[in-house]
Amino acid sequence: MRTKDLFLSGLGVFVPDTVSTDTAVGEGLCPPELVKEGDMTGAAVANGLPAPEMALRAARAALDQSGGVSPEDLSLLLYADTWHQGPDGWFPQSYLQRCLGTGDALSLEIRQGCNAVFGGLELAAPLLAQCPGDSGSALIVASDNYGTPRMNRWTAGPSFFGDGASALVLTRAPGFARVLSVNSMTVAELEETHRFGEPLFPPAATTGAPVDFVTREEEFGAHLAEQGTESELWIRLHHKMLLAVSRSMSEAGVTYTDLTRAAFTSLGPDDMEHRWMELLAMPMSKSTWDYSRHIGHIGASDPFIGLHHLVTTGQVGPGDHVILGGIGSGVTVSCAVVEILDDAGTG
Repeated sequence: MRTKDLFLSGLGVFVPDTVSTDTAVGEGLCPPELVKEGDMTGAAVANGLPAPEMALRAARAALDQSGGVSPEDLSLLLYADTWHQGPDGWFPQSYLQRCLGTGDALSLEIRQGCNAVFGGLELAAPLLAQCPGDSGSALIVASDNYGTPRMNRWTAGPSFFGDGASALVLTRAPGFARVLSVNSMTVAELEETHRFGEPLFPPAATTGAPVDFVTREEEFGAHLAEQGTESELWIRLHHKMLLAVSRSMSEAGVTYTDLTRAAFTSLGPDDMEHRWMELLAMPMSKSTWDYSRHIGHIGASDPFIGLHHLVTTGQVGPGDHVILGGIGSGVTVSCAVVEILDDAGTG
């Protein structure tokens, strides 16, 4: 989707202190071989700080840097999460509405896994386009705290899960960056990847069963291999990634040589290099891996925490183009292209 007059006016993050892999190994939480395989040095750990509170801190930082967007100006509030947020039957976006004072803004929780913020961009763009003049503004937040009894952040997935939050203030009026395009695609035939072997009912969250994405993915891969469809489906996913990238770049009006940096979901160096960077013909040094390997895979926030890092450290500036992307449950792939207009707007 080519986005017209869609700007990033504020980008806030909250990343708690990290726990090193040495500490995790020493405490018996992480086998040493996983550290070597994943090339990660630690994960951000929030301890008892709730995910909605981290979201609130990131949202306030983004609003403070937005050039005057106030909470009551917001037309839309979208809250993305991949893990449990609080009491059953309670919704975290309402917490932000009350604490921020967003008035009657449409407020929704979006559950699209690690790609949820991209989905939020695709939902927000047409809604803001209907606002008169350049009056429209939206807030998209993503936050997770994985430090719960059912989740061992060091062994549950292909990378270490980190805690943290990100927040984007989107406006029709010019901001520090322009969102040029965003696209998402799905390979629904791989839907079982993240649930294989697990019953749909009763939900595991109600039974206390531990989370083990690694075993689910391995057993599903073996199942596909038995059927002779494994290669076909993963090739189809790679094709969808190529389509998402090429469509986003075409709609943004950029070529590979125009891309300055890249920020993707932090599922590990092999995933980032072989799935994304090789496709873009970009070296890993142009990715945000050197930063994200220290803080872990922070749910739906990874690409936007990476973008924040690039801006605040001066690694991108006016005129630069950054490509963002990710893979989420579903299986979905998403991509967006952002042009940096100035170096303000992050907190």
